[in-house]
Amino acid sequence: MLFQSSRETLLAFGRDEKYLGADMGAIAVLHTWGQNLTLHPHVHMIVPAGGIDKDGNWKHTRSEGKYLFPVKAMSAVYRGKFMERFRGFLQAAGMGLTRELQEQLYANDWIVYAKRPFAGADQVIEYLGRYTHKVAISNHRLQSITNDQVSFTYKDYREDSKTKVMTLKATEFLRRFCLHILPKGFRKIRHYGILSSRNKPKLKAQQVKMGLYRRVETPYGKIKEKGFDVMQCPCCQTGRMEKVLSFKANAPPFRIAIPHRSFC
Repeated sequence: MLFQSSRETLLAFGRDEKYLGADMGAIAVLHTWGQNLTLHPHVHMIVPAGGIDKDGNWKHTRSEGKYLFPVKAMSAVYRGKFMERFRGFLQAAGMGLTRELQEQLYANDWIVYAKRPFAGADQVIEYLGRYTHKVAISNHRLQSITNDQVSFTYKDYREDSKTKVMTLKATEFLRRFCLHILPKGFRKIRHYGILSSRNKPKLKAQQVKMGLYRRVETPYGKIKEKGFDVMQCPCCQTGRMEKVLSFKANAPPFRIAIPHRSFC
């Protein structure tokens, strides 16, 4: 529900001519924990500052890079989409949404938090490296472990992110840690819109159109400049190496018979 509601909200604002009028994309990453290991599920989304319009041209946001869309408007739309799915979830479970629970859910403000844009690709990579494959707690936060207690540091955001130490019984520590073990096959990183796998050709064509896509240079040329030619036969030093088989990255080679050939 978190993923789907976030995706629908973002893409709806992107397609709205009032805000952008283009197909957008996003990389969404699920986090389920807070600093004290309690259950705090939320989704981080990295969003390009624009999209591809109906004419196939790139269209920047109208905020001059200051923000994406108005967060108050996004919060209201997100609440509506999430509550719609939540009602469906309760009905499927045979429970339904009581008036008391609905009043409690609407009593608090629903807030979509949006940070300022990244300074560049290096910042995006650094951010992803810190957040995508983390576990609920890293070893450097563990202060002490005894037979029945575990102590670890955490940041108290209610006191200006002051670092404190929390001590829990070992069973309670394990209970909290296990809250964040995702079901088998669950994808915590998802790509939407123009950044989805099926839209890679469309995105590449747009990058070529904008002069942003370039082929990665093979190292052969640079190695040859240093006096070593990787295509030269290592046996006779005169013949040329010949490619007989190739396959894509992360894919097994095709099962074909390769005749034995002697080049030297």
